[in-house]
Amino acid sequence: MAKKMREVTISYILPILLLLLLAVETHAHNVTRLLASHPSFSSFNHFLTQTHLAGEINRRTTITVLAVDNAAMSALTSKGYPISTIKNILSLHVLLDYFGAKKIHQIRDGSALAATLFQATGAAPGTTGFVNITDLRGGKVGLGPDGGDLSSFFVKSVEEVPYNISIIQISKVLPSETASAPTPAPAEMNLTGIMSAHGCKVFAETLLANPGASKTYQESVEGGMTVFCPGDDAMKGFLPKYKNLTAPKKEAFLDFLAVPTYYSMAMLKSNNGPMNTLATDGADKFELTVQNDGEKVTLRTRINTVQIVDTIIDEQPLAIYATDKVLLPKELFKASAVEAPAPAPAPEDGDVADSPKPAKGKGKGKKKKAAPSPDDSFGDSDSPAEGPDGDADDATADEASAVRIVGGATAGLVVSVFCLFASSSLL
Repeated sequence: MAKKMREVTISYILPILLLLLLAVETHAHNVTRLLASHPSFSSFNHFLTQTHLAGEINRRTTITVLAVDNAAMSALTSKGYPISTIKNILSLHVLLDYFGAKKIHQIRDGSALAATLFQATGAAPGTTGFVNITDLRGGKVGLGPDGGDLSSFFVKSVEEVPYNISIIQISKVLPSETASAPTPAPAEMNLTGIMSAHGCKVFAETLLANPGASKTYQESVEGGMTVFCPGDDAMKGFLPKYKNLTAPKKEAFLDFLAVPTYYSMAMLKSNNGPMNTLATDGADKFELTVQNDGEKVTLRTRINTVQIVDTIIDEQPLAIYATDKVLLPKELFKASAVEAPAPAPAPEDGDVADSPKPAKGKGKGKKKKAAPSPDDSFGDSDSPAEGPDGDADDATADEASAVRIVGGATAGLVVSVFCLFASSSLL
């Protein structure tokens, strides 16, 4: 009887669990793929990738994209805006709420204000980063920045995944003096000033005191750069070790904490693996490895692992992230010790144990070679580091980040329950 009850229960429960798993998977979306089947939006789609807004859109679960066709994008690009300004303008076209064709025509009280990605950046003063959506007479729906003209109108629904992502066409680019205002050129950015104002003052002062590294940072911005600066408390605790380094190694250490490629947070979350740094030079790898787990992004070397705890700035071509600890390169800190196989095999006759006590037998009297001090050479690296291709298609990162928004924890729970019921059927 009990066996029959289990069979009946499983026959009902397993299909439900499978449906739940499928429901979790459908939360993933990819805006560039959705727009790829609509050639009239190819220019808009291209700039979502170029500005890395696609990755930001893909990692959010409730979003509305106000798309414009190629003719409207041509009017925008003909104005000669830099890519950073185009990013601001297009981020005003990404609403942080779901508005399908039905909802946009049934707005309560006839009008609504929607927050945008531009507002979320903090670059929009007041409510200039909000979009006003108003249901006008004759079935028309007007859109415009809060406080501005409703000069753009709803045209049609392009793609809808209910309550997840909606892509709707509007008649023209939303006019916004705030979003289209000139942004500082990369060379004009005060890197140390930006870091000092956001919890990385000690690192910024250390960088300023090193002319070689400071020059390298400034010259690297225009081509794209990502900096991982330790927070003030972490950097203060590290300064005694830093001061013991020779001048060339101080510069190498500072260069190690920057990558010569721009990585938005969405890109970091989809780029597990090793990366070259500004310090990478021939046999001196000076590479770091990015690892992520959902919203948590960590950086590691053979010495230690740190976590990104804050985004200081993320405006192409520059991204600066604060870390909870100081990331240490193996080329400068106990390189030979950490390169030894781990875990070490049990000591035998003739071998020297890692224990402070000398091993018995033939190995007695032999000494284990000490790890090099910070003032020794950079260490013997076998070959140049092979980081990710800096020219890789941005769309690849955007696609990967879309998959990553799937509720991993929820999916894992569903699978676990599925296995539990399956195993119970065998009892």
